[in-house]
Amino acid sequence: MITFAVIRQILESKRVVITGGPGTGKTSVIQQLTDEGFTCVPEIIRSMTEAAKLQDNANEVATNPLAFVDDPMAFNLKLLEGRTKQFLNAIQHDQDLVFFDRGIPDVLAYMDYFNQKYSDDFVRACDMHRYDLAIILPPWKEIYASDSSRLENFQEATEIHNHLLGTYNRFQYNPIFIPKGSVAERVSLILDLIKQ
Repeated sequence: MITFAVIRQILESKRVVITGGPGTGKTSVIQQLTDEGFTCVPEIIRSMTEAAKLQDNANEVATNPLAFVDDPMAFNLKLLEGRTKQFLNAIQHDQDLVFFDRGIPDVLAYMDYFNQKYSDDFVRACDMHRYDLAIILPPWKEIYASDSSRLENFQEATEIHNHLLGTYNRFQYNPIFIPKGSVAERVSLILDLIKQ
């Protein structure tokens, strides 16, 4: 049950989503914010992808993490539910500022990138659970590296970035770009934005 105190906390909290295509330095920025004592909600897709690879098609090499699952829609629905749960849990904590490593609209952006259809439930989740600020880190070829969970090449990562930007704009966020720079510089810029 949502009480008046919870509603007041929701209205007073600042929820900031940090997103971007693969390999943009997002995880390093989130880690630095965590190290500085800020509340950060972690990305859940890596653990889900690793679990899917172990469970389903571990020997298959593909750029699409959904290639590792038998039911891509169920995977995406689980991801949507996970991110929604993270959002709801975070706003009920007594924190004035919460950073999210990727947000609910990211699910739709990736589904659009992979030409997957989704129901109105996905759209409603984006409409109902809104962040106060969306920050996007642009593609950065010099630091880009694939790994066992980051399966895309740089061109694909750039295309994903474009889908993320389009999706956040679609939900009327007008994401703010944080330019390339050291982790400390980027974190400083983000914190300066929050103060405004």
